[in-house]
Amino acid sequence: MSSEGNYYVPEQSKLPIFCATAMGLMAFGAASWVIEGGDAKIFLVGLALMTVVMYKWWSLVIDENMQGLVSPQLKHSYVLGMLWFIFSEVMFFAAFFGALFYVRVLVNAWIGGEAAVALFDSTPTAAAAANNEILWPGYERQWPVMQTPDQAVNGDSAMFKGPDRNMSLPLWEYPVSQWLSKLYTLLPWLPLWNTVILLTSSFTVHVAHTGLKEGKRDVFLRYLGITVMLGFLFLCLQVAEYYEAYAHYGLTLQSGIYGTTFFMLTGFHGAHVTLGTAMLLIQFIRGLKGQFSSDDHFGFEAASWYWHFVDVVWLGLFLVVYIFG
Repeated sequence: MSSEGNYYVPEQSKLPIFCATAMGLMAFGAASWVIEGGDAKIFLVGLALMTVVMYKWWSLVIDENMQGLVSPQLKHSYVLGMLWFIFSEVMFFAAFFGALFYVRVLVNAWIGGEAAVALFDSTPTAAAAANNEILWPGYERQWPVMQTPDQAVNGDSAMFKGPDRNMSLPLWEYPVSQWLSKLYTLLPWLPLWNTVILLTSSFTVHVAHTGLKEGKRDVFLRYLGITVMLGFLFLCLQVAEYYEAYAHYGLTLQSGIYGTTFFMLTGFHGAHVTLGTAMLLIQFIRGLKGQFSSDDHFGFEAASWYWHFVDVVWLGLFLVVYIFG
């Protein structure tokens, strides 16, 4: 049992071992699936094992809290753990944004014959020009990369070919003077609607949080339910966007560095939206069961922090990948 000054120590568990095993299977399976062109069986086995582990682990933590075993000191450790987890996710996405910057600003300029080491010098160096003339003749710096360096050198026989179209803002196709008359082109643009959905969901989860802290349980459940539905809607629209990219834009993981970075960034974000939606759904189910109070609701609070983080990352993606991509 726990008292005000004691730190509750749970019994020994094999769940961390199973969790590490699941993560290893998922990492190995995903790499084999994408790089070697294999099937997704190993990844799916790891995902299934991770789902079971998380269900069991979260159930134990919830039961401990419902039994009054969680002391204030342990609750504080939960807060620190969630903050460190979100920080690790920030570094995760920072690495991928950094990779995009490196490829887009430095590597692309270098193989295009420009001086990538001198970002503000528009005069190509002799080394950069020679690199382009000898290794990648015919390739010109551009972003998005619609014609890959391999395609510029080898023509139609190139192994890696660029996409037919890019996913950036449709208004970029027209002169600035025509933007007002072409605003209707934004109506079918899915990234815009996904942005509206996520921004709205960030507001609804905040309203739900405020309602819970004020003891308004009906407000909490109503707006949390709306947030979960918006999360599912975002995922449905992203699936539609991916289908459009593959079927109509020729944009795949194999269509050069543009396709790789596009699916790497948006795909990982989609995975985080999936996790965040699942977390909020669990909190909604717990709320329907009468759990949480105005002064004891860290499970929901942690999920809402994570959801706000996912929203902020999407805003960065929307600007870097779609608006200025």
